[in-house]
Amino acid sequence: MRLKLIACEILFREINFVVKNSPHEVEVEFLAKGLHDLGKEGMFGKLFEAVNGFEVDGYDAILLGYGLCSGGVVGLRAGRVPIIIPRAHDCITLFMGDRWRYLEYFSANNGVYFQTTGWIERGGELTQKLPDSVAVKLGINLTKNELRERYGKEKAEYLHEQLSSLKHYTKTTFIETGVEPDNSFEDFAKTDAQKRNMKFEKIKGDLSLLKKLVNGDWNDDEFLIIKPNQQIAFSYDDNIMKSQ
Repeated sequence: MRLKLIACEILFREINFVVKNSPHEVEVEFLAKGLHDLGKEGMFGKLFEAVNGFEVDGYDAILLGYGLCSGGVVGLRAGRVPIIIPRAHDCITLFMGDRWRYLEYFSANNGVYFQTTGWIERGGELTQKLPDSVAVKLGINLTKNELRERYGKEKAEYLHEQLSSLKHYTKTTFIETGVEPDNSFEDFAKTDAQKRNMKFEKIKGDLSLLKKLVNGDWNDDEFLIIKPNQQIAFSYDDNIMKSQ
C-alpha cells in the first residue's frame, strides 16, 4: 500500500523509526507541535489544509498521527480515500501504546506532566508560540520582564504565577520509547523537574500502536476508519471517536 501520514512533530523520532520498518510506502508530513493551542477551530483548519492539500490519487489511505486532541480532529472528512486515526485522547496514548494503560497511569498520578524526546526537542512547554495561539493571545508565553512592560511591576509577579502553563503540575514523567540516542533527554527532563520542584519518574513507552498504524494493522478496537464521505465525530464513550 501507499500511505500518506500526517502527524504532530513531537512524534518525529518515533514516526521515523516505525516508518523505516513498515512493509508499505509511507509518505510523512509533520505539522507544528501544539496545534491544540490554536483552539478546536484553529487546529481543525490546519489539519483540514494538510488532509486536503495534496492529490490523493495513488494513495490507499491517509493516516493521522494524532488523537482526539481537544476535538481538533472532529469534522475531518474523508474524500476519495479513507482516513485512519488511533482511538486516543491525545498523543500520550501514542507514546504509551495503549489508551487503557494511559488512563490507568493518569488516574494514579494526579498533576503529571509528560516529557518525551519530541516534547523536549520541539519546545518543552505545553503550548506553541504561534501568533494566533491561545497562549500568545492570553500572554501565557510572556516572561516576567515582558509582563512588567505590559502591566507594570505590581501585577507582573502575580500574572506570571497565574499564567504559568505548568502551574498545577507536581510530577514529571519521562516516557522512554527506545529511540533516544543517549541519556541526554532523560537528564534534561530530570533536571527540569528538579528546577520546578516536581517529582520525577521514567517509564517505558510502547510504539506498538504507531507500528500498527503504519503497518496497516487497523483493528477496530484501536483504530477508527473513516470511509469516503464520512467524517470524524465525538463518540462520548470508551471508543473516544466515531465516524458519521
